[in-house]
Amino acid sequence: MKSILILFLLTLYTFAQQSKDFTPSALKAMGAPNNPKVEIAWNRYYDSKQLYEIMIRLEKAYPELVKVSSIGKSVEGREMWMMTISNRKNGDPDKKPAMYIDGNIHSNEIQGAEVVLYTAWYVSELYSEIEWIKQLLDDKTLYVIPTINPDARDYFIHSANNPHSPRSGMAKRDDDGDGEMNEDGYDDLDGDGNITFMRIKDPNGRFKTDPSDNRLMIQAGADEKGEYTLLGWEGIDNDGDGQVNEDNPGAYDPNRDWAWNWAPRYIQNGSDHFPFTFPENRSIKNFVLTHHNIAAAQSFHNNGGMILRGPGSKTDEGTYSRQDIQTYDFLGQLGEEQLPGYKYMIIWKDLYTVYGGEVEWFYGGRGILSFTNELWSEFDYFRRAKDSTRDVTQQDIYRFDKIMLFNEGIVPWKKYQHPQYGEIEIGGIKKAWTRTAPSFMIEDMCHRNMAFTLFHLYHTPKVSIDSIMVKNLSGGLKEVTAIISNGRVIPTHTFQDTKNKITRPDWITLNGGTILTGGVLENRFLGITKEQKINPSRLNIENIPGMGSVAVRWIVDGGSSFTVSVDSEKGGRSERSSK
Repeated sequence: MKSILILFLLTLYTFAQQSKDFTPSALKAMGAPNNPKVEIAWNRYYDSKQLYEIMIRLEKAYPELVKVSSIGKSVEGREMWMMTISNRKNGDPDKKPAMYIDGNIHSNEIQGAEVVLYTAWYVSELYSEIEWIKQLLDDKTLYVIPTINPDARDYFIHSANNPHSPRSGMAKRDDDGDGEMNEDGYDDLDGDGNITFMRIKDPNGRFKTDPSDNRLMIQAGADEKGEYTLLGWEGIDNDGDGQVNEDNPGAYDPNRDWAWNWAPRYIQNGSDHFPFTFPENRSIKNFVLTHHNIAAAQSFHNNGGMILRGPGSKTDEGTYSRQDIQTYDFLGQLGEEQLPGYKYMIIWKDLYTVYGGEVEWFYGGRGILSFTNELWSEFDYFRRAKDSTRDVTQQDIYRFDKIMLFNEGIVPWKKYQHPQYGEIEIGGIKKAWTRTAPSFMIEDMCHRNMAFTLFHLYHTPKVSIDSIMVKNLSGGLKEVTAIISNGRVIPTHTFQDTKNKITRPDWITLNGGTILTGGVLENRFLGITKEQKINPSRLNIENIPGMGSVAVRWIVDGGSSFTVSVDSEKGGRSERSSK
């Protein structure tokens, strides 16, 4: 009886604490829900199980907006969970203009999942409070997958790693050609969960401690001797071949696995046997191929503060047409305004060459406008105006850790008796630092990148019928003219889509009377019409340009009332009747 009473009191205490936690503030801060149904801490990182639990909480809190489903399984059998977010009462989400968003394709680039999850949480919580968000989800659909590499995400979070490992997937490799795979990877010598650097005292070494911070190693001057030799990341020569850390997990790069401008490994390091070798990317490909309503795509990586678009290589430069580049430029320049310290860049020209990249496949293979954002800008260390977000120095990083993180991000050097090297010292940057935003900057990073994403979604096509004009002709015939407009910047078909006929044309249909002929008005002021001789009641329209319109005309026998409807896979649907 006593144990039951204690349990009851503990339950009351827990409920009281939760109620206290969820009490709205006296003054709502702009840009966030004041009393969310789903309370989430945006100052930390979650593993794949925790991400899924949050997704389910959102679905239960907002069943009319959020649906969680799996689009496939990872190499190790984890589900690839996706949220479809849209107001279902206002139409089938798969029939609305849509945007696909994912994060964390690279295992150590974890914060992309938090940005994607924050986006889903924010629009769900504020749907009923902000008219702009409500209209967005009434008209459009978000397909969001926080992590598309759950195996490697969990490996990075729960296993010893450095900030850069493992970058890629979890496939094994034999780097040293001894017939054994992964037998000589990183070793967490001191068991602290981090793979840091090894150094050894050496009067002929070329490195010394920084006089301003003895945790930092700097190169000795050209005319002076050093104190240490750096031995690389923590590790042991397990196979006795004289090499340390040459067989680590991560043989392939899932962002070199996409079937556009793909290249084999001797050209592109990280590619595998053929495009879509691995199930995670195949699942995304299969989903996208069956959802022609996707008009925009976004992936999140880290780090460097970049808004990247293709092409990934100079050989693919001709794929990107002038018309589509103008749309990219509009969105990229808006992103620079929303994301201080970020730069809108072209992958191959401003960064490095990539063959078989994800966003290049979205545009080249599917005609979908797509960006990759490299999260966590070095500008955010001290928010100084610099010519490049990549100008940050090691001294800047260590200084930030010292005066903002109070030395939490660096493991101090300590002695260790290495089985091969003898007495060494290990220390350096922890795995959760430098590539990932610190706790107090995560929500800012999430919100700003979400804003960029939502404006990209907003500017996916939105078709409407501006007007219908009926003119009486001789012999009981009528001339019916309709103006169909697209009120957003992105066209219903990109030039890449139109050129390669990736998705079907837009359909404009007339009902009423007997339709004798119909076509597109190439010059509506002069009445010059391009006739469609087959099935003129449903006109096939190649494209409705961004912030533009098309005019169509039919000659009809009889009828007193006419209804025009437009059906665009990427631009939505609209219907209007003549008076």
